[in-house]
Amino acid sequence: MASGTDEHALMSLTPTAARLGRRMGRPVPIAVACLVVLTGLGWIFFALMVAARAGHGGTAALGPGMRLFDLVARGAGYDLAGSAVLEVLCRPTFGAAGAAWTAGEGALVFLMWCAMTLAMMLPTAAGMIVTYAEIADTAARKGEPAVSPLILTAGYVVVWLGFAAAATLLQAALTGAALLDPAMASTSSLFSGAIFAGAGAYQLSALKRACVTRCQRPFPFFFANWSIEPRAIFGLGMRQGVYCVGCCWAAMMVMFAVGVMNVLWMAVLGAIMAAEKLTTTTRLSRITGVVLVAVGGAVIVAAIAAHWPHPV
Repeated sequence: MASGTDEHALMSLTPTAARLGRRMGRPVPIAVACLVVLTGLGWIFFALMVAARAGHGGTAALGPGMRLFDLVARGAGYDLAGSAVLEVLCRPTFGAAGAAWTAGEGALVFLMWCAMTLAMMLPTAAGMIVTYAEIADTAARKGEPAVSPLILTAGYVVVWLGFAAAATLLQAALTGAALLDPAMASTSSLFSGAIFAGAGAYQLSALKRACVTRCQRPFPFFFANWSIEPRAIFGLGMRQGVYCVGCCWAAMMVMFAVGVMNVLWMAVLGAIMAAEKLTTTTRLSRITGVVLVAVGGAVIVAAIAAHWPHPV
């Protein structure tokens, strides 16, 4: 603790309560708990939505690889009554292709994108948040004031919630253009291929390289901009959130190509984005970019070939 008064107060507690108090007064445990809880909430939300579809064999429509959940649910004898309850709580289909959403459907899509950002992006920010928490912990051990990492995380999350709002508007436009179906999966191979290729091209860009480099090296950023003002730390969290959006927005757009509710691709893309930030080079970004461009090109060629008139 930072002051003798606080330490004296802890000593008046039982040993177990005192140990808990010391741990909760440390920035690092707070940061880790925040990451685990918020990320877990995001994944739980998606688990409920997928379970609602799996109860009646509907996950195959959510994108490549999702049929696995139908097989698991069938083998487990999934309770259809439970499925009906989950369907009411978080309905995973939204209107008809080409039709406008209701306000309620739009709100559910926004909540879904909020859950997706928590589930996919907070783990990628673990290094940044824990780095700040370690600096704050060092300050606290010296008796110096430090702002809680919760404030930093809040600034980071606010930026990604803004991204979720933008993604919701984009999804509404794509649904209205009949490029996404009611299960939020792509209806056009050409559209999917273009998203893959575009995301891959961005992975190879200078802007991507600049943003991922910022995300890989948070210590110099915090050291140069250290403050004991909550407003300033909130602003640092927002700046890191902007760098993270610049690093990862194109990869997030791949979800439109593979199915917005495709949790398998969510896990794969989330792991790739986290690995990008844990390395000290941009090699993984370049490799991912080449693979995405190749996949996009292959999908586009296959789509054109399928519609090309064959000689009689």
